[in-house]
Amino acid sequence: MHSAAETETITIQVGGLTRADIVRNLQQAGVQLNTHAETLLAGPEFDAPRERTLRIVERTVAELGLPEGDVQSRVYAAARAQGLHLCPLITGPWLRLALLDQTGAPDSVLSAGRAPTGAIHIASAPVSDDVEHPKGFYLRVVDGVPWLRGYRCDDTYVWPADQRLAFALPDQT
Repeated sequence: MHSAAETETITIQVGGLTRADIVRNLQQAGVQLNTHAETLLAGPEFDAPRERTLRIVERTVAELGLPEGDVQSRVYAAARAQGLHLCPLITGPWLRLALLDQTGAPDSVLSAGRAPTGAIHIASAPVSDDVEHPKGFYLRVVDGVPWLRGYRCDDTYVWPADQRLAFALPDQT
């Protein structure tokens, strides 16, 4: 297992742009969106997000101490136990833009009812309890094209042990 300081950290600025500016920056970078990502981007979290700096680390579900995988609530609880925080929902677009060089997925399947290969899910609190509403974003590169995709799941879905997630480190004070 890793301590929060042992692995690579990426520092990004999030917020401070209008929704239109965020979408324009994604389009200019060639980022594709699915309808779930568009739904999330239309939400109130993107109305006027304040600018802030986040330090982001990536962990697999197994690295969080869940070698058999587990449901989202237990994955997030394991991350909190390691001192990691959930990211604000607005992290998605900024992290996508910061990681345009993400390794491409080993397959081109875009939707299969399971965690997509090569994806980095951004750990964030769900904005709705409705299972039909997207829960958050994930990053994936498919056939050389960077994607910012939204996903849906309920708390019966088991995240596989090799699923990669992005978490925020605590603020440095």
